[in-house]
Amino acid sequence: MTVRSLLSLAALTLALAGPLAAQTPPAATPAPAPAQPATPPALQTPADGILARVQGVEIRQADLDAAEEDIGGQTTAQMSPEQKREYLLSFVIDLTLAAKAAEQRNVQEGADFARKMTYYRNKLLVETLLNTETRTRVTEEEMRKIYDEQRSRITPEEEVRARHILVETEDEAKALIAQIRGGADFETIAKEKSKDPGGARNGGDLGFFTKGQMVPEFAEAAFAMQAGQLSQAPVKSQFGWHIIKLEERRQRQIPSFEQVRGQIEDFLTRRVQADLVQKLRSEAQVERFVPSPARPTIPGAPGTPAPATPRP
Repeated sequence: MTVRSLLSLAALTLALAGPLAAQTPPAATPAPAPAQPATPPALQTPADGILARVQGVEIRQADLDAAEEDIGGQTTAQMSPEQKREYLLSFVIDLTLAAKAAEQRNVQEGADFARKMTYYRNKLLVETLLNTETRTRVTEEEMRKIYDEQRSRITPEEEVRARHILVETEDEAKALIAQIRGGADFETIAKEKSKDPGGARNGGDLGFFTKGQMVPEFAEAAFAMQAGQLSQAPVKSQFGWHIIKLEERRQRQIPSFEQVRGQIEDFLTRRVQADLVQKLRSEAQVERFVPSPARPTIPGAPGTPAPATPRP
């Protein structure tokens, strides 16, 4: 168990002990009438901003904020404001106490400690620099500019929504086509007969897809059909024999800015940070005393796409 997990466990126990105990009323006490929910009061902070003092070391809200950034996330997401502050304050108090004990044993005097201190200081400096650069350059205006540029390059593309039944042999496929033309329900047969796992769940529905998302034989047949039409003959692919029913045709919708905002922000953040690192590399003098290895070949890299298949 790491120091972080050990201290977090201790703090979590302290933070939840009171609320958990309060949920178990004495057996003989009747339950009170339900009260109307009230707005929780704001957390009280001492006028001087000091939340605790540990052997002379002052602990303030900024210390709790740093701890939350480090250990928070899912750990504190479901806590009330009071529970979260108690949890973080207990964590920082324990951290301070343990750090003081470590100092008394002079663990900071070792060469290994000094190297790690340099590493983590550099890491924090870089994180702060990158975050500052991101806040400055990842703006609403820049994100909308990227969206407009990409949107202008998108060529309208048709997509269709189809169902299919996948079977092993052509004779079986022809027999099922005859049943459907005779009045049998396509979705029911798909659930009963299709060897595509999706057929048993949703009646063979593949949803909307473009021509390039399916294997060529299947795509050619589907895009040659009209809405509501059943394939005249089975379609053979590497997976077996398909019976296709086309449900709808439409032009592929271009997502709105709000729909892709998060993706654009992530892309722009990575680009801004990569540009900064590349600029620093180009301006610096770096001496490497070991040769750089050849880049490994990454399976599935661009240029070797996997064949498209009908989705379940």
